[in-house]
Amino acid sequence: MAATSNNRCSFWLPKKKRSCANTRIESSMFCGNHSQRLEGEWIPCPIDPSHSVLQENLEWHVKRCPLLKQNVALSGQRFYQKGINAGNEEKEKMGSCCPDSVVTSEMKRNLLYSMSVSKFHQLIKKIEAVHGDICKDIKDSYLSPEACNMWFNKEIDRKLPFQKKHVLQQGSILGNLEEIGALKRCNENVECCESDLEEKEDNSVSAVVEFGAGRGYLTQMLADCYGIKKVYLVERKSYKLKADRSLRQKEDLVLERMRIDIEDLNLNAVESLHGVPYVAVGKHLCGPATDLSLRCCLSRQVGESPILKGLAIATCCHHLCQWKSYINKEYIFSLGISKDEFHIMTGFTSWAVDDDHGSNLPGVDDIDLLASNAKKEEEEVGDDSLSSVEEVVKKMKPMERAVLGFKCKQIIDTGRMKWVKKHGLDSKLVKYIPASISPENTLLVAGKPNSSIA
Repeated sequence: MAATSNNRCSFWLPKKKRSCANTRIESSMFCGNHSQRLEGEWIPCPIDPSHSVLQENLEWHVKRCPLLKQNVALSGQRFYQKGINAGNEEKEKMGSCCPDSVVTSEMKRNLLYSMSVSKFHQLIKKIEAVHGDICKDIKDSYLSPEACNMWFNKEIDRKLPFQKKHVLQQGSILGNLEEIGALKRCNENVECCESDLEEKEDNSVSAVVEFGAGRGYLTQMLADCYGIKKVYLVERKSYKLKADRSLRQKEDLVLERMRIDIEDLNLNAVESLHGVPYVAVGKHLCGPATDLSLRCCLSRQVGESPILKGLAIATCCHHLCQWKSYINKEYIFSLGISKDEFHIMTGFTSWAVDDDHGSNLPGVDDIDLLASNAKKEEEEVGDDSLSSVEEVVKKMKPMERAVLGFKCKQIIDTGRMKWVKKHGLDSKLVKYIPASISPENTLLVAGKPNSSIA
């Protein structure tokens, strides 16, 4: 029974802009989740650190933690293989101050601020030079494919959520896959005719694997507009209001939602995908999730492996990237960038989106960081107030910080694109949506070598 307004918890939830709806406990203004906790009594749950437990109840809790049952069930699945896509810490060639564990944002800042001012300026010069050499061909590719008109025109089930900015992003992702030949339009507006589904052409695709699927509405659009009949949604979290119910109402569509971390997914062990041509998609795959997904799709293609025909992954949250999971360490080394410099660069990427630069940021190539950097070096000679990198960073213009962040993002994504190309797919990076819709607008798109990638 729902709590009445008089006995509801008084804890304010800023994201939801309302108070907690749970019933408050006796002699308190708060529920059990939000009542004041005494220092030292609560510790993170060893099974799921996202919640805490009283230390005196720990032994009892670990036997009944809700995540325990899920983990036990997952460990019995054939496609579960702990850490199969995690990557590894290759032997450091150029020196590192960081341990092999996860490098936090604070550790990245400490790396940056421990540099000398001259080393900082040298790194800026290196980033500018590398970016000028390898990131010249990232073109705009804002597509609105006719196949998706039913979504663009809101000719869909009124129960499905519709937000224009998300629909435009999803449509452009699918349009870029269609443009390279990895997707084929249906002959009808909604459903493909039977003859289309039975075609055995080399470029036919019958399945989609969506990584970081969330509620699954990118795949919902793909199934609505391109007639895909096998759907695999990979997501480690549980969501309400998923597309699953709508997808399951489609005739002959097979849906499998795999609640698993991409790091632990052995796609070759998904029996229903053996020998099946598929496309891999992901909208805003945060940080290392992009690297994990690429490794999952391309590292072990043998025997009865699923047949990857194309992929489209919108990258984001590069500040979360980790050296261990990054897909192309060899390429980073070839650019003269060390492991510690890589971590500092991932920290720089947060500057690209720490303000609203979407509508007024000039082209990344239009701002010359080398000239700006040289000018600052001259100004800093003899200036005692700029004796630390932290002071130098504070004096940088917001636009310069943003451009530096975007250039680091593009260098990181270019390494990923070249790794995909090395593994047999033609690949490219494009801007798939205007920055005014989303500043995280880079799409890694790839298809078979006979595709139409320019």
